[in-house]
Amino acid sequence: MSARKPSKPWRVTITGPEVEATSSFTSEEKTYAFIRATLGGGGPADTAKIEQWEGGRWWHFETVTVDEIRAAQTTSRDTEK
Repeated sequence: MSARKPSKPWRVTITGPEVEATSSFTSEEKTYAFIRATLGGGGPADTAKIEQWEGGRWWHFETVTVDEIRAAQTTSRDTEK
């Protein structure tokens, strides 16, 4: 018997000193858009653990920190100039 694939196969757990919340998404693109908005928005969260459903279970995909998001945003703004 195998586990059934969830309708939202991407899951993010946001953590920080004052927050811990889990959200699910239908695509990798939506997952990362949420992470950029959450970690780049100056809120209390500082880490996002991303998991993907594959092969009948949740797999750790990546862990992203607020410093990585801010560095990417700074680089993006610099290349737009």
